[in-house]
Amino acid sequence: MQKNNLIVNTILETYFAFNIVFIQELSWLTICFILSSKNRDGEELVGVLNHCNWLMFVNTSSSINDYLRVINIRLFSFWFSLCNDIYNHRDILLVSFLNNNDILFLINIYSDSSQLALKYLKDNKVNIHNVLVITGDFNIRDSLWNPLYPHYSTHSNFFINITDSFS
Repeated sequence: MQKNNLIVNTILETYFAFNIVFIQELSWLTICFILSSKNRDGEELVGVLNHCNWLMFVNTSSSINDYLRVINIRLFSFWFSLCNDIYNHRDILLVSFLNNNDILFLINIYSDSSQLALKYLKDNKVNIHNVLVITGDFNIRDSLWNPLYPHYSTHSNFFINITDSFS
């Protein structure tokens, strides 16, 4: 998305073939100005782009200086829930939902150049079954998945071990 809110809005407005959209690094923006007793021009209401046809999941621990990791979901009937009690990390969104009496999970991960999210997952092992999707931006360049890239990264082992732990 390259932090472009117009692209995000266009996707949320027009891509009805998708029910779940994972977005990395969505930026904060001024949504509107609200009445204020301190400022006659009003106070800025700052947040992230949202759309009335989508549920948005975002960690509330993010600050205005952070870029957000967002999951937008249109499937309202599946009872989606953000699971901060399992993983409480600004770059890991774990969302559960109920389908035919089974709890399934979606994980959206952003791992920065220091691999903080992957290190957190490695150090905080949780036995979660029924992970349907693990997706995100892992920032790992490696010859394992790109034969044109000439190097191997030790972070690849972390990533493979973590994904294997979720089966």
